Amino acid sequence: MNTSLVFLWTALFSFAPISELRGGIPFAIVHGIPWYIAYPFCAFLNALAAPVCWIFLATLHKLFLTMAWYQKLFDRFVERARVKLHSGVEKWGCLGVALFVAIPFPLTGAWTGALGAWALGLGKRKTMLAVIAGVVVAGAAVTLVMMLGIQGLQFFLKRDPLPTPG
Repeated sequence: MNTSLVFLWTALFSFAPISELRGGIPFAIVHGIPWYIAYPFCAFLNALAAPVCWIFLATLHKLFLTMAWYQKLFDRFVERARVKLHSGVEKWGCLGVALFVAIPFPLTGAWTGALGAWALGLGKRKTMLAVIAGVVVAGAAVTLVMMLGIQGLQFFLKRDPLPTPG
């Protein structure tokens, strides 16, 4: 796969609500992008989810609410995000959002964090900073796990260098 295509897929994985940078960083590293490029690239794209989410909620969301299927789907998703974030935000405020986003598991990322913070009535600026902080921590954790995993695998496989022609 050529480098441009790898970066395109990495960008899509990093920005998508389910995979986020938890999918983008491993994809990039496995396809030959160095970790020191993959990590900031994926973290930046994943952090963009928070302002995009807020812009959507302030504009198109209001139009879509007139559609019954959208309202039902959105209400269900918001309720899940609110339940997941409520106790952390109640106790820790915006730090709770940052900690929630920092957990590198599916559905605990920037999209859910921003949506949950919006549903709980947190301010936009504090939410953006909390989501960015969480994304930075989650990205560092995923990168560290990937690099340790690759190093551990190479240690156990004890690959010999390429044989010399002879």
